[in-house]
Amino acid sequence: MTGPVALRPARAEDREALLRLLEATFHSTWEPQLTQEAKAAFRASTRVADYVDGCWQQFTVAESAGQVVGMVHWQGDFIGALHVDPHEARRGIGSALLGHAESAMRAGGVRFAQLETDTFNRPARDFYAAHGYAEAAQYPDEEWKSGLTTVLMVKAL
Repeated sequence: MTGPVALRPARAEDREALLRLLEATFHSTWEPQLTQEAKAAFRASTRVADYVDGCWQQFTVAESAGQVVGMVHWQGDFIGALHVDPHEARRGIGSALLGHAESAMRAGGVRFAQLETDTFNRPARDFYAAHGYAEAAQYPDEEWKSGLTTVLMVKAL
């Protein structure tokens, strides 16, 4: 997909596109790192659909050629999700979404932004470091029960 990228608030009709986006990023990033048990548990859960259904009004999406190609979600000082369609990587979409979230946080009086990734996810760690985030802590990733290690990254706004 080519063409300009626009950021906008998510709409109810984005639900299926958001589910596809989160599935694609799960498949390309997380799935190869997980135990078979964790993969099966994730696939059997309604976690992603519950997340989208419960929080979509707080999402900002990136749209290109009429398609949702990325999303960001933050609350307070924490960026809980930033996803870009793997086929749309390296187009500046992640940078635009991150910059949008940081600007909104700054406007809301937030002085430090925080987010998490995992040690195995070197592309994400490098991306966030290039945008001024520093690794502040590491701790066991309890979410996936696959022996992964979470990295907390922080940036002064």
